[in-house]
Amino acid sequence: MSLSLFDLTGKRALVTGATHGLGMSMATGLAKAGAQIIINDISQEKLDAAIAEYANNGIKAYGFVFDVTDEEAVKTYIDKIEKEIGPIDILINNAGIIKRIPVVDMEVADWEQVLKIDLTGPFIMAKHIGKYMIERRAGKIINMCSMMSEVGRNTVSAYAAAKGGLKMLTKNLATEWAQFNIQVNGIGPGYFATSQTAPIRVDGHPFNDFIISRTPAARWGEQEDLQGAAIFLSSKASDFVSGHILYVDGGILASLGKAANE
Repeated sequence: MSLSLFDLTGKRALVTGATHGLGMSMATGLAKAGAQIIINDISQEKLDAAIAEYANNGIKAYGFVFDVTDEEAVKTYIDKIEKEIGPIDILINNAGIIKRIPVVDMEVADWEQVLKIDLTGPFIMAKHIGKYMIERRAGKIINMCSMMSEVGRNTVSAYAAAKGGLKMLTKNLATEWAQFNIQVNGIGPGYFATSQTAPIRVDGHPFNDFIISRTPAARWGEQEDLQGAAIFLSSKASDFVSGHILYVDGGILASLGKAANE
């Protein structure tokens, strides 16, 4: 098998919310595979800092400030990117939020905000980029799902509802757009080492111990662990893969976990 199957040279990838963390790592991986990177954020300050960080790593990234839940803004900027930079071949719907609030304490406004960003945002982005992909009869869309697309946890009801919905939106888009040679898939990260998880990733911390014991791989994921999945689902190698959610979780969802005496 030729490695050219994974070559993204000449492709353009829009990764939403890729100013830090897992989004930035995936965008960096796509760039190393040859793709031209476009990112967005709602903050110009964060966008400028991210573009500088990409540049420090030898990557030229284009950046635009817009909100993925604002349909008019999305349409305006997608049209602008298509006209001024070129066709968007790959979309990774990465922007998202989580609010850890027990159901009985959660305000409807908080519930709706999570669903709007984590589910409606990917719908709007896919809708407007999908129109161009349909015309070209080619495209790759990756939705950032979650283990919460499959299982629940305390205090994340809105997030789990959104990510469960995103899994089904992924499958539906895959069904609807396969005839246009558009592959729509999802990635479901497990627990990853990021700046946000740093305070709890210390020996002896109860949650750190839980994750290490619950994960068959016995470690947190490194940000680079997502790059292969993103490259695969963005490349020719996945041309007959659609409607699939690829869980990058060290085996958590495959396992019932260890017994207390193991």
